[in-house]
Amino acid sequence: MEYQRQINSSRCCEEVEVDPEMLVGGVKVQYYFHCKTQLWLFSKFLNREQESELVVIGKIIERNTFDRIRSRNISIDQKISIDLVRYKGGLVIYDVKKSSKFKEAHRYQVLYYLWYLKKVKGIKNVRGVIVYPTERRRVYLDLTPDEEKRIEDILRDINSIISRSKPPPPIYRKFCRKCAYFEFCWV
Repeated sequence: MEYQRQINSSRCCEEVEVDPEMLVGGVKVQYYFHCKTQLWLFSKFLNREQESELVVIGKIIERNTFDRIRSRNISIDQKISIDLVRYKGGLVIYDVKKSSKFKEAHRYQVLYYLWYLKKVKGIKNVRGVIVYPTERRRVYLDLTPDEEKRIEDILRDINSIISRSKPPPPIYRKFCRKCAYFEFCWV
């Protein structure tokens, strides 16, 4: 209930104008750091990730990490999906990840959620936490003005990539073999 009062309070929310073309889903922000080809393919509704064994494992870890919390898997505007929300002296959003292998991608995905809540929903003073349960680690994030600008640059670049008629050429990396799009790129 305290969370609801914070949302309804005029102190926490403000009207902000955001270019709707700039808005993307949080997964696209993560894929921007993984692979530009993966980002383009996912954006064209070639979604093969749901078939991935790694995605299924990640969902099981997420479900079991905070199994007693009711405010889980919250989708906002079909753009961002927050794993967990708590109110601890302020709104805190959590994103559960299987491993810290893609730290930068995870970091910017959560920063995008914080940016989205601030710029689109007008909710100030939100913190983010990335939880790596298998490593027993947490990373705490706050959105700074520099990171706001970086997120906006990333969003412009994402929109440039997904508006192309052809995907960017793939770049082979160690993790390509485990990617759901491996056959598309390399076979």
